[in-house]
Order: sequence, then structure tokens, then C-alpha cells
Amino acid sequence: MALGWSEAGREVRGALGFHRSGAAGEHDADAVAVRAGSAGGDSGADRPWLLLIEAFRTSGAAAVVDTSVVIKRRQRGLTPSQLVEGLFSLWAAGGERCEDLAPLREDAALALLLGHGLPAPQTARDFLDAFDEAAPPLWRGERCLVQGAGERLQGRAKANRRLIGFLQERRPQASATIDVDATILESQKRSARATYDGRTDYQSVVALWAEQDVILADEFRDGNVPAASGNRRVVEQALAALPGGVAVIRLRADSALYEQPLLRWLEAKGIGYAISADMSRELAAAIRALPESAWQLERGDGNAIRQWAEVGYVPSDGVAAKDRPEPPRYLALRITKKHGRLFADGGEVKHFAMVTNLPDPDGGSGLDLIQWQRGKAGTVEHSHHVLTNELAAEALPSQRFGANAAWFRLNVLLYNLLSAFKRVALPEELHDARPKGSASCCSTAWARWCATPARPCSGWSGRRAASSPTTPVSRSVAGRPSPPRPDPTSPSRAAVDTSEARPCPRSPDPDRFRPPRRPP
Repeated sequence: MALGWSEAGREVRGALGFHRSGAAGEHDADAVAVRAGSAGGDSGADRPWLLLIEAFRTSGAAAVVDTSVVIKRRQRGLTPSQLVEGLFSLWAAGGERCEDLAPLREDAALALLLGHGLPAPQTARDFLDAFDEAAPPLWRGERCLVQGAGERLQGRAKANRRLIGFLQERRPQASATIDVDATILESQKRSARATYDGRTDYQSVVALWAEQDVILADEFRDGNVPAASGNRRVVEQALAALPGGVAVIRLRADSALYEQPLLRWLEAKGIGYAISADMSRELAAAIRALPESAWQLERGDGNAIRQWAEVGYVPSDGVAAKDRPEPPRYLALRITKKHGRLFADGGEVKHFAMVTNLPDPDGGSGLDLIQWQRGKAGTVEHSHHVLTNELAAEALPSQRFGANAAWFRLNVLLYNLLSAFKRVALPEELHDARPKGSASCCSTAWARWCATPARPCSGWSGRRAASSPTTPVSRSVAGRPSPPRPDPTSPSRAAVDTSEARPCPRSPDPDRFRPPRRPP
């Protein structure tokens, strides 16, 4: 007889130290329980995302959704958290459209394991449309604005903070490197606005906590909004979402955050930063005026030589004041083509620059800071890839802005739920695992564990470990404790010397978790 989901859930909770945070009843973790055999002997092994649903409930995020996202007055039908769980099941199973809920609704075992049915496609659309509320704009330009979030979208943000606090309670981190970046969400909808290159798209901005791989704050914008549109607001939201226990905060970003008032504000807050600088005429002239002896080799390859140097530059924008404790540093990077080859614009040399208020690490140089700032490509840009290509954040469902914002932000909540689950429940080597195609990272992890020799575990002596979806979790926690991780984002020599410490989480090899292709 298969292991019932109730027993499986208790085994996972016991191994992970999960505690019930909601009232008994709909948010009790045992609400997903089904007696063995009641689903036709199905224990949920082929639906590994059910453990994500249980983590969603035990973290308390589901209870926050129900109290903060009020959709209807009468208590009938599915609750807001159950509607969110239906969307999570859809996306984790590989679906991208509300219409994909129809075949999942025919899965009676899934409904029994969840404790409720999945919403109909139209019910899911109505739920998302309820987020299209009137709210004052957060920023207004000449021809565009950043639309504000209504009470229901703010309720989703509260649930996200609860989930981040849950992760920090069980896997605390004393430092926070916040990586901020924007990306384009391609869309052919009539309501989408034209971007700078003429396409009709939407835009999303996220602030990622690199050490925990969770998104602290996000904004969903029209495509015609400039990237540098009040990003201090995004940073403030990210700082407000940080849980207790964080002592050191640093920020990395591209030139969209290169605003002198923002830099001064970060310095006043005691936050170290490394931000790409706009190549103004004055800065470009200061870089070209550097003597050849000032340039130091970073590396060379077959086509180009990369060099770096520190530039004595102070912006002439009237912001640099005498009371500034210390002017920020400008570090330049020069890329020179070899053998007379040219860049696409016809030039032989390209210059880039970044600004930072951080000193050189002990025994290191400005090159360490350049490489540390460059590390955001493996964190926040990786999160964009997962959200748009491996979840469903780009498959926007509606002509209504608020519905699309809810769709995107609930995908962010699922991304954070995946990260929290991996860091709390899975061993160290699986923390960078990511969803591939229609499979969640949970099923990826279990597939890898199923390929290892069977080992006896609690309640499964003499049976192959792959028989229960909770076996890898219990085995990894009880039998293979993860070693403590060093701070991966401290701007020190250890942060860039891979022989001494692990760097920031980066995008793993895309073929590392790819299932074998089936022959045609």
C-alpha cells in the first residue's frame, strides 16, 4: 500500500522542523492529507509540486493571502489561497495559460491530495481581474507613468514577506546583497505600450536577495516607462522586506540606478554599492586622458584584451557637496580588439565604468570590486530567465493591467517558494537546481536522487527510496546535513577567489538538469 500523503507530509515537516503557523483547519498542514488508497493508491509521487503547496501553507503565506487578499464577501467556493494554489499547481506542472487548468481539474487524485478542487479557467481569470484596482500612480513622466498597486496586490506583497521571513528563520543569513534589474516581457496585447525599440511590451523590475535567492520587491510597469523611473522606491521596498538578523547590506545594479541623489541616499544609509555608470562626455574624457601606465590587465583572449583602471572623476552635476564624507570611486574597464578587428559600431576600443563607495578588499584591488559587481549576472538576471522561460511570468493572461501584474507577481511568489523549499529541504548541491520545461525543481531533485543506490530511511526499510517523494527530503536533512555556507557576496578577496570561498549563486549549466531527449 502506498504511503498516504498525510504520513508523507508529517515526515517532511518533522525532518525540516516545519511548524504550523495558521489556525487549525484550512491552513493546517494536515489539510492536504489523504488516507492511503483513497486516491487509488496514489501518494502524489508523480506530482512533486504538492510539497511546495505544503510549504506554502506551513510558512504562513497562505494564511496571509486569505486575510490580505479579500475578493468576495460570502464564504463560498475556493478561498484566495486555494485559488493561488491552483495557479501554483498549473505553473509547476508546466502550464502557461488559464485554459491549461481544464485537464488538471480532471485529476481527481490531485484534488484529493490538495484538499480542494482546482479553479475553472474562467474562475482563475475572474480572480486575476479582481486585482485590477484603481490606485494612485507611483511615478509620473511626460508621456508615461508607473501604476500603483491596489490593496489586493499589496496583500500579495505581505504574503511574500511572510515567506521570506519563514526562510530566514530556518536558514538565517547575516548579510544581504540586493541586486536590482529590469527586463522586458514581450507581449502582443493591444493594451501593451511601445518600448524604446518600437516593440509593444511590458516591463518588470525585481530586487533579488542574492544570498537567499528570493525576490524582495518587484514592480510591474508598462513598456514605455524608462528603466530609471524612481528606482529608489524599489530599493526602499526591498529594504523594508528584509527580515531581522541582517547586519550588512550591499547593492549591485546597472546604470538604471545611476542617480546621484540615490547614491547619496545609499551612503547616508550606510549601504555599500557598486553600480554601472552612464558614460557621460566628462567621464569618457577622463577615461581617455588616463596614461597607459594606469591600465592594468584583467585578462586577454583570442579576440580582445580587457584592462581596468581607477579614474579620478567627480561628477559636475552640482550634487557633490563638501559635507560628503568621501566621494565615490569610479573604476573603468577598457576592451581592445586584437589584430585590427572592429566592434559593430566601427570602433577598436570600448570603455565601461562603475561607481562604488566600497574600499578595496584586504589584499585585493579594484578588479575584485569590478568582478563582484559583475556577479549580478548570475543572480538577478538568472531570476529573470527562470520567471519568463521556466515559469509563466511572460504568458500574461489579460488586457487588464492589474490582472497581468497579479499574474507576474504570483509567479514571483512561486519563484520564492521554490528557492525557500530548496534551501530548507534539499542538500547544498541542489540549491541552484531550477525548473526545466514542465517539471519543477522538486521533481528534478528527486530524479537525481532516484538515480543513486537505494538507502533505507524512516518508514521505508527494504523498499526503494524513490517510492516516496519525501524520501530525498528526509534523507538529505536527517542523514546528510548541509555544511555551513560562507558569505558568497562579501566584496573581499575571498568573494572572487573561488579557491577560498563559493561565489554568488550563478546560473548552473543549462544541460546539468536537462532530461534526456526522446528519440523522434
